[in-house]
Amino acid sequence: MQYILDLLNKIKWDKNEKPEDYSIAYFDRISNKKENLKYSEIKTIKRGFIVLDKKDKESYIPLHRIREVRKKGVVIWKR
Repeated sequence: MQYILDLLNKIKWDKNEKPEDYSIAYFDRISNKKENLKYSEIKTIKRGFIVLDKKDKESYIPLHRIREVRKKGVVIWKR
């Protein structure tokens, strides 16, 4: 799990990266399927979670539910 946290932080803080180039696929246990989101939808990254702003309320997605990270549509990380 540490590697995914490092990758998400690199995308956010590395001046050579463009967050708008990235998307994330995660397993949503409510819909029981894989969901996709743009990296730009992430409000913040907390230890063990990404936090999204959805419909004026925060949603927490545990890092262990992230299945893929894509850059310009190409999978660069997969669980």
